Amino acid sequence: MIKLALRNLVRQRMRTGITLAAIAIGVASLVLSGGFVDDILLQLREATIHSQLGHLQIARRNAVESAGDRPLDHLIDNGDAVARTLASERRVVAVARRLQFDGLLSNGRGELPVVGEGIEPGPEARIGSAITTLAGRPLMPDDDFAIVIGEGLAKALDLRIGDTVNLIVSSREGAVNTLDFRVAGIFRSLSKEYDARAVRIPLRAAQELASTDGVSALVVLLSDTSDTDAARQAFEPKLPAGLQIRTWRQLADFYNSTAALYQRQFGVLQIIILVMVLLSVANSVNMSLHERTGEFGIMRALGRTGRDVFRLAVLETALLGAAGSIIGIVAGIALAFAISAIGIPMPPPPNSESGFLAAIRIVPATLIGAFGVGLAASVAASLVPARRLARIPVVEALRRCV
Repeated sequence: MIKLALRNLVRQRMRTGITLAAIAIGVASLVLSGGFVDDILLQLREATIHSQLGHLQIARRNAVESAGDRPLDHLIDNGDAVARTLASERRVVAVARRLQFDGLLSNGRGELPVVGEGIEPGPEARIGSAITTLAGRPLMPDDDFAIVIGEGLAKALDLRIGDTVNLIVSSREGAVNTLDFRVAGIFRSLSKEYDARAVRIPLRAAQELASTDGVSALVVLLSDTSDTDAARQAFEPKLPAGLQIRTWRQLADFYNSTAALYQRQFGVLQIIILVMVLLSVANSVNMSLHERTGEFGIMRALGRTGRDVFRLAVLETALLGAAGSIIGIVAGIALAFAISAIGIPMPPPPNSESGFLAAIRIVPATLIGAFGVGLAASVAASLVPARRLARIPVVEALRRCV
């Protein structure tokens, strides 16, 4: 049956070529669009992780439940010991302590409320590798009273590198503390909203302002994002009571909503391409089987059953679908490499100022899905005409031989 199906396909070269082209174009489109979406989500994921979140964050359970309200009321007192425990794990690349606070930033000409973080410059340089320094420099380990500020906040207060600013913070006991800082850098993160209010200072200075030795959270960077869930399960039993681990995915609301949107769009695109391939193949198969009605009538007159005719018609189209899908995958991979070598300039995502250069990733799951769509569409397109052909009476089919 397979040999007969192959002979029939080779015999009708023109129609076979047209059908193969329709299937291959649809499958190549799926490979390219799927690889494009995968690359965008991968870049957005890594930028999210390496901008602020890290892979894991450890904080007090009541701090998580309060959703960041009054951060100085929910501090980790033994942050050094917890950080040393986590840093000894083989999956961990860096552990950074952070102290979050609310304050007021003034430069003598104006003042604005800010969301501040006391950070450890060394570990943060590895965790925050996606944060772009637009002017000046990032914080250094030997800085005492240097400050880096978000791009939006710098514009709002007309701040420049070297300017002196005053930061006012209320401690947990209600005392108002103030320190002067010199602007060392202006940065841009993934979030325009964050950059409009954010300041970062050395952890020692933040603890002095807040009159505390505690920290708000510990941020953990892992060697591989795929280790996130396994690392969380391994670390949880080693933490003191009252602390909670959250993964980057639990913290990344923007990424989650964007990923869901792209996946829905790609799902709709798959359905559209499936319908297009289905209609193209159905038209070709319909014409081919109609023209060969007499041929199938002779087969049945020689002893073949209607079921054999049905099987042969579906098998021919399945072979076409498999061959067209393979051609489409090969063409899609070749185009993906060519396009990726050039890059696709992308505008900034919503709530961001930075554009990026996208590529097309070759993902095995996308290739398998594209092959499945091409094959399934081809087989589905043949079922109705093959069933109709198998039910034509032998005499009527033979009459069309004349």
